Amino acid sequence: MKQVVQNYKSGELALLDVPAPGCKPGGVLVRTAYSLISTGTELMKVSEAGMSMVGKARSRPDQVAKVMQSVAVNGVPATYRKVMGKLDSYTPLGYSLCGVVEQVGAGVDDVKVGDLVACAGNEHALHAELNWVPKNLYTPVPDGLAPRHAAFGTVGSIALQGLRQGEPQLGEVALVIGLGLIGQLVAQLLAAAGVRVVGVDPDPARCELAERLGAAACGDPASAAVEAAVAELTDGHGVDQVYLAAGGGSNEPVELAARLCRDRGRVVDIGKCRLDLPWNAYYEKELDVRFSRSYGPGRYDPEYELEGRDYPIGYVRWTERRNLACFLDLMARGRVDVEPLISHVAAFDDAVETYRSLKDGDLKAVAVLFRYPGRAAEAAVAEAPAVAVPAVRAGRGPVRAAGSPVRLAFVGAGNYATSMLLPHLTGREGVELSTVVTTTALSAANAQRKFGFTRVTTDLDAVLGDGSVDAVFVVTRHSSHAELTRKALLAGKAVFVEKPLALTEDELAGVLAAVEESGNDRLQVGFNRRFAPLLQEAKERFGARTGPANLRYLVNAGKLQHGSWYLKEGTEGSRFVGEGGHFVDTASWLLGADPVSVYAVAPAGNEDLQVVLRYPDGSTATISYVTSGAPGFPKETLDLLADGKVLRLDDFVRASVYGRKRWVSSRLPKARDKGQNAQLAAFVRAVRTGGPMPVPLESLVATTAATLAVQAGLAAGVPVKLAGER
Repeated sequence: MKQVVQNYKSGELALLDVPAPGCKPGGVLVRTAYSLISTGTELMKVSEAGMSMVGKARSRPDQVAKVMQSVAVNGVPATYRKVMGKLDSYTPLGYSLCGVVEQVGAGVDDVKVGDLVACAGNEHALHAELNWVPKNLYTPVPDGLAPRHAAFGTVGSIALQGLRQGEPQLGEVALVIGLGLIGQLVAQLLAAAGVRVVGVDPDPARCELAERLGAAACGDPASAAVEAAVAELTDGHGVDQVYLAAGGGSNEPVELAARLCRDRGRVVDIGKCRLDLPWNAYYEKELDVRFSRSYGPGRYDPEYELEGRDYPIGYVRWTERRNLACFLDLMARGRVDVEPLISHVAAFDDAVETYRSLKDGDLKAVAVLFRYPGRAAEAAVAEAPAVAVPAVRAGRGPVRAAGSPVRLAFVGAGNYATSMLLPHLTGREGVELSTVVTTTALSAANAQRKFGFTRVTTDLDAVLGDGSVDAVFVVTRHSSHAELTRKALLAGKAVFVEKPLALTEDELAGVLAAVEESGNDRLQVGFNRRFAPLLQEAKERFGARTGPANLRYLVNAGKLQHGSWYLKEGTEGSRFVGEGGHFVDTASWLLGADPVSVYAVAPAGNEDLQVVLRYPDGSTATISYVTSGAPGFPKETLDLLADGKVLRLDDFVRASVYGRKRWVSSRLPKARDKGQNAQLAAFVRAVRTGGPMPVPLESLVATTAATLAVQAGLAAGVPVKLAGER
């Protein structure tokens, strides 16, 4: 088998062929699927190995003391031979992985061959194709948790043990100094525990990442913004806890901790940083300084780690193994998200080059994973779920009386409804704005005053039970779309729901169950781009195609304002789930088919996404959804290439087609027409006449499933098949 090793004397890194370990009693033999590089601990070890002997001595004074003691006992020659022999040997790297159980040792009954497990330990969870792992250093991976995420188990346990030492309480404020891998996890765990977090790091990208994942505010340690945030969040008292997750030789972290901590606050050292405590500052505040020892109780105890002797839960609630299982559970339940921390996934065969790139600074990373070949990797891929595309089973929807006005009810009257939908419906012939339903009476009254609704209410059931209402518009927050749509369909109403239709596969299935139960398929989702007049004309001029196409769609989405409800991913879904259906629908309409697979990748530190859709005829669509672009650049640009022709759309302002002849549209006015008016006209016409909905329900379902598959693909790191009756 292959294993990553290092010679501490020369600094040499190598991927060696070594004998495979045997499966001893009391443990399991695990074939690695993914292992995690600790960009803090491991890189420090790699950097130390490249130092001169004097540099090594300076970096490890504890080892120098042991050498001097050996000299006093054994003499210089014997000590020299012993030290050089130890230095000039290969040592392993790695301590956090996920893999598949290949063999079970005697005395083990909690896992079986083929089970997925997360493993810990710098002697047992190594960067190697096979590892023997004792019982207390592995735990089964919960169903649905991606193997690449389970590989974070050990570092997650380190962060979790740090929190346990800090004893955070609901409503407290904490300062996390150092937003590397451990610091990012500490910040997320604190936020999940109801603690408001201020982060400190000189790297602005890491600060931005921590804020996106739940921190209240982050900044450079030298900036006044950090102190201002602490003062605002604590009413000037100072933070309740400080977590030192920084490394290096500077004493600034402990000095900053004393300055920003409240009287009798707690300071927890998790990383390896200089700890020259300023006596006066710590004494005057009577600060409680605590150390967090690795993954938790059991660490460094050979009876626990090697012999499998557990501590009774009544005496030691959170052991090393229980911390590991707890962190995996938090990830599986979505309370902690490690996907945005993954900067790079490297093939295991490229391990040496990956370490060199990290050490030289060519690869900037929070977390890096090794992906292993063979059966374990195949098992990991098997864990990546296919996203179902449910079949649509429904008869024709309800028939209304011809000739009478179409009576519309709006559920929600927020900014999008009042700026992009209602202006196109007010005063439209054959349309009556019947009722507006909002959660607050004042917003309903404003909508009535501006747009002339006949009735206002906060009672949804009253609208659904009103037989005179023909169609219901659902324009609320994303988390309510599927349930409101389901209720309106069951009430026999035609439904126009703003994107997204659903946030989960279960929600999508629930909507289609309502369609089947009621026989009502009168549903439209607010995918308006395909109705844009400019894009429709460009498609017509492009003409039919015979071969596969290549579509590229750049969405310069930009940053969201701090506090936007779009950032509430836990309840409202990811930003792409909320908006991405627009771009998937547009691509599928241009290509004339629904996608069959989705592959999504995202760099760490921002919200940028690359989504590749594959279609039945071999066509592909690449959607680049980026937030890191310049605000002045157009939001949407699209290119479609096939059969020697190119269609170009420039932000719904100008379009062009290149073929035998070139066509370029005239430039539209500054107010872009993205198709809302035409879409609403088509919907109203379908409701009025009883004709088909503007977009087939099968297409709406396929687009929603593809959008949901993006998140599944990010979690699994592999293409996701869109499976089901098509």
